[in-house]
Amino acid sequence: MTIELVRDLAAEVFKTLLMASGPVLLVSLVVGLLVSFFQAITQIQEFTLTFVPKILAVFAVIFVLMPWMAEILINYTRNLLENIPMYIR
Repeated sequence: MTIELVRDLAAEVFKTLLMASGPVLLVSLVVGLLVSFFQAITQIQEFTLTFVPKILAVFAVIFVLMPWMAEILINYTRNLLENIPMYIR
């Protein structure tokens, strides 16, 4: 296994990770900012107000995008398993 191959595998891992988790993290960030902005405007400092909308939004995004995320992960795994003979040379 060469250094270039390891670098390419690591790059593929990070690309797959960002593609699969990126939408969920982005929605969590946007909802968190909106809730924080709302709390700053209204001066409501309720602790649970920060978590409940974020949790609901994350679950909704996971529910909607799960087939797409599963397809990305399955394709990555299939590619990894098909190329095992090339990796062990």
